[in-house]
Amino acid sequence: MKILVLNCGSSSIKYALYNMDDKSVMTSGGAERVGLDGAFVKVKLANGEKKKVMHDIPEHTEGVKFIFSLLTDPEIGVIKDLKEIDAVGHRMVHGGEKFNKSVVLTDEVLKVFEECSDLAPLHNPANLKGVQAVAELMPGLPQVGVFDTAFHQTMPEKAYLYAIPYELYKDYGVRRYGFHGTSHRYVSQRVCEYLGVNAADKKIITCHIGNGGSIAAVDGGKCVDTTMGLTPLEGLMMGTRSGDIDGGAITFIQKKLGLDADGMSNLLNKKSGVLGVTGISSDMREIEEAEQQGNALAKTALDMYFYRIKKYVGAYAAAMGGCDIIVFTAGVGENQAGMREAVCKDMEYMGIKFDAEKNKTIRGEEAIISAPDSKVTVCVIPTDEELMIATDTMSLL
Repeated sequence: MKILVLNCGSSSIKYALYNMDDKSVMTSGGAERVGLDGAFVKVKLANGEKKKVMHDIPEHTEGVKFIFSLLTDPEIGVIKDLKEIDAVGHRMVHGGEKFNKSVVLTDEVLKVFEECSDLAPLHNPANLKGVQAVAELMPGLPQVGVFDTAFHQTMPEKAYLYAIPYELYKDYGVRRYGFHGTSHRYVSQRVCEYLGVNAADKKIITCHIGNGGSIAAVDGGKCVDTTMGLTPLEGLMMGTRSGDIDGGAITFIQKKLGLDADGMSNLLNKKSGVLGVTGISSDMREIEEAEQQGNALAKTALDMYFYRIKKYVGAYAAAMGGCDIIVFTAGVGENQAGMREAVCKDMEYMGIKFDAEKNKTIRGEEAIISAPDSKVTVCVIPTDEELMIATDTMSLL
């Protein structure tokens, strides 16, 4: 079975074609600058070779159509006919309370999904365009939706409700939903396979740390809390997002700067976080380099960044009444040894005995980075959201 995975963003389309017989990636890539000048598609072949193809992509249907043409291209294509594709799995961002698992995308399902668009106005409409594009280009091809929010739907009320008038939840759905759910689900399952343990009796803290970051508390295979909220803004300090901030500070800043709601949202989502504190970059590699060169604000930003991750790890251990496994994943989590060490340092009271030497040698590989006698096993597990989407798609069909 061959399954195409699509992740349609507001101005991008990422894709990967899987041969599910051996779960191998036949090809992958992404269209960037959809709807803008200078659009192009990056293609990564199975042998690791990369190509950049310039192509005008005014909207998503054209982008999906061009990606389909690349899949069958005589030079860089990997299939001879689009009929070889058995199904398409889509990353769907916000399913609200409507979806707690992956589903086959029917007209009825898509209508319900559209009703969630006010919760994710930038992402959900783009996801929908991808589904519509496939339906237009390949009528009848089965399509499956895998929701970022679904894994977190097992949170109890005490974790997902905000302390605001209850009517705001009942009337408008204002609550914590959480994101990166497909990644948290994948790594929480994969780490148990890797360690040869049963997820049903393990308390796991999964740290998805990238330009956007979130942490989840997973007890017995189910999410019981997560750091992101109604939107991906809440929780950790991120590349350009502020993370947790006093609501009173928001209204104070609005008045001082004369910002409307959109202006304030832009400040918190795109001009804050590591970028906002340092004024240098949202890329942690550049911040580490600046810190090594003596930049005081870079050091401050790193201290803030590490501290918030550490704080939530401790909070979730308390919430679950203990912790058996901690997992680091995503771009920063998999590759930044300094972050992992800073988070795990001085955590012996919690049962963490860290192995700094093991940690230094790991970069983007599955590994245990805690000492053999550590009560809490600390691991690095590279995430694979696309494989999770492909697996769900195959299971449903």
